[in-house]
Amino acid sequence: MTTDFRATKALFELPEGVTYLDGNSLGPLPKAAPARMARAMTEEWGEMLITGWNKAGWMAQPATLGDRIGRLIGAPEGTTVLGDTLSIKVHQALAAALALRPERKVILTDSGNFPSDIYMAEGLIEQLGRGHELRVVAPEEVEAAIDEDVAVMMITEVDYRTGRRHDMPKLIARAHEAGALAIWDLAHSAGAVDVDVAAADTDFAVGCTYKFLNGGPGAPAFIHVAPRLIDAVRPALSGWLGHDAPFAFEPSYRPGAAIARMRVGTPPVLAMAALDSALDIWDGVDMADLRAASLALSDRFIEGVEAACPGLELATPRDHARRGSQVSFRHPQGYAVMQALIAQGVIGDFRAPDILRFGITPLYLDEADIDRAVEVMASILRDGSWDRPEFHARAAVT
Repeated sequence: MTTDFRATKALFELPEGVTYLDGNSLGPLPKAAPARMARAMTEEWGEMLITGWNKAGWMAQPATLGDRIGRLIGAPEGTTVLGDTLSIKVHQALAAALALRPERKVILTDSGNFPSDIYMAEGLIEQLGRGHELRVVAPEEVEAAIDEDVAVMMITEVDYRTGRRHDMPKLIARAHEAGALAIWDLAHSAGAVDVDVAAADTDFAVGCTYKFLNGGPGAPAFIHVAPRLIDAVRPALSGWLGHDAPFAFEPSYRPGAAIARMRVGTPPVLAMAALDSALDIWDGVDMADLRAASLALSDRFIEGVEAACPGLELATPRDHARRGSQVSFRHPQGYAVMQALIAQGVIGDFRAPDILRFGITPLYLDEADIDRAVEVMASILRDGSWDRPEFHARAAVT
């Protein structure tokens, strides 16, 4: 192993007394981010004003940062671009894929997909009004459900609740065999597992940067399009910055060259400054090392919880090939148990109806953190302190 995870841990702000197991929902603050954002605000925005678009390279950031993310997901240079939100990127990918298969009407997804992806599909179907069908099957039934009616298979690689991981190359190969296209949501994969979109022959991939990539709340999303498809894609969201010559101010849209056509709106410069500092940490990380460390810490957590915490049921696959970088347990009062854990400085999160969810992030977690989390959870379950009234009161964000 060549990655020094003790060194990467030192690059994050981690509050005293807190064991942070929620990086699969929001990554912690990189120590370099405040200074990087301050520089963007004072030296760039403050001193350069509008000239910062050229002098500070703001306009090029979506492509520059896209390539940095591309390295982490196995994407060739020039095939990934950053900007907007994940829901917008899902909409872009799905609309583009359906347009490439106009004779087919089925969008195939699974019940483990993130709900907002499904919402975007439902909205697009209604908007198009061309008789498309959203077919939702159980995760284990996806492969068998791929037939010649399917235009697009739209799947989240790692289930946000259980951490179950699909076999991406296998499902893509089956989709292509049937003449369908594949869209992969990498929100719980990028920066978490060893993704290789090029080797898997992915058609489209999307993802966010505020989870395992640690870009900060509301950090922009990314989209990747396979080089063999990009020149055939006509964006449904034909935004100004996806135009071939934005500053020619032509009256009609012409798609930009290659991945640039998947840009939509003005880049979020300050948010990208924070992400830029987070991606600096990844420059010293080997993804194979990350995956090995994640699995070792996950195994340690599972073994510790099962030995010390009766009453919890493992929801995450034991098989390494089927596991992402999180561990989930079921408990009938999972929400209250999680609030009790948070009150004692072990931060995970809850997903309805009964999932306690823990992100395993080797960049800033080590064996001592895992052991402390197990110890605190065992204590809470043993003494029943999770059952206090304040832990049952539901907050807006769970």
